[in-house]
Amino acid sequence: MTEGGPAPAPGEWLSLPEVADRLEISVSKVNQLIRDGGLLAVRRDRVPQVPAELVANQTVLKHLPGVITVLRDAGYTDEELLRWLYTEDETLPGTPAVALGTGGATEVKRRAQALGF
Repeated sequence: MTEGGPAPAPGEWLSLPEVADRLEISVSKVNQLIRDGGLLAVRRDRVPQVPAELVANQTVLKHLPGVITVLRDAGYTDEELLRWLYTEDETLPGTPAVALGTGGATEVKRRAQALGF
């Protein structure tokens, strides 16, 4: 698992109603998506928010649910998962979160799986 300390911040945060608007679903379905591991939300100022980069156009990044599942199974909390997704990696195009949306998803998934062992 990752060390403590403040998590690197995504560029933009979305409230759950904003995610619902982007995905064209209800807020209750957004909550279900989060509970089921299809999307990551963390509390900021006691309000659940989602990194905007994880919601591409009208869908969640394709490989994000698999990465969430693998890292949760490895014992990562959602805050640790967020930290891992947003920690710069010079061997990827930026961070794992950015790589998921720009063609580096296979490598991100491989690295997440390696963390589970």
